[in-house]
Amino acid sequence: MKGPLLLACNHPNSFLDGIILDILFDEPAWALARGDVFKKPLHIKFLKAIKLMPVYRTSEGPENLHTNYKTFDACKEIFQDNGIVQIFSEGKCINEWHLRPLKKGTARLAISSWENNIPLLVLPVGINYSSFRRFGKNVYINFGDIIRKEDILINNTDGKRYQGFNDRLNAQFRNLVFEIDKKDISKQKEILVQKPTTSQRIIFTIPAALGFLFHVPLYLPVKNYVWKRCNHNDHFDSVMAAILLFSYPLYLLLIATVLFLIFKSAWVFLILPALPFTAWSYTLLKDQLDKL
Repeated sequence: MKGPLLLACNHPNSFLDGIILDILFDEPAWALARGDVFKKPLHIKFLKAIKLMPVYRTSEGPENLHTNYKTFDACKEIFQDNGIVQIFSEGKCINEWHLRPLKKGTARLAISSWENNIPLLVLPVGINYSSFRRFGKNVYINFGDIIRKEDILINNTDGKRYQGFNDRLNAQFRNLVFEIDKKDISKQKEILVQKPTTSQRIIFTIPAALGFLFHVPLYLPVKNYVWKRCNHNDHFDSVMAAILLFSYPLYLLLIATVLFLIFKSAWVFLILPALPFTAWSYTLLKDQLDKL
């Protein structure tokens, strides 16, 4: 699907939400990220290179709110080029299966675009995870119905039209975002777990065991490192995914190199596709829910 398109999303899992959505679309999707990470010039260059733009909340300093107008202008330029932008309508990331009150940013950006005669389409997206602490998870992405300019009384007062937009968006989110209490394990199992079949258990048990043994030396140190720094916030899962994304290829090359030095055979490099297969086998059979 091409733009001009605004993806209005819930926000349960930090920057992993944006990465997953970006993968789903053929066109690159810009994303709005919390403004307080846009501090140092090097950080700003890197974040813009990966198509992130800052958006500030009142809690991050009222003096920064004027920057949001520049960001919204940049978004409208992207829309005019038929581009795609993601915005997280709840305004804050919290690891939970629950829809939180919507902020006004999505409504402001959409209505401002329509006032500039941009034929913007707003697509509600509900993102749901089976886990926020385990590597390898089930991700359920639900798409709602397009919201168009004609669906909003755009000539109303600002307050009424923002509220009208949010009411329509909220009604869609109610059907897209799972509502599950963190202590309700039975409901989590019913909705979130994908049970492997008996044949899958038979076929993949040995590869899964090998996957566990081969990957523990990488996974546990990374997990302990990230846990010490992110156990107090809701970024653990995303930071884990980012570190493993860059460290795993190096880990595979290290194992292959060591085996090559020992056995002096190029056949050992077949381990490069084999080990990811064993890791996938393990994720297929392992527990899928977080432990309380």
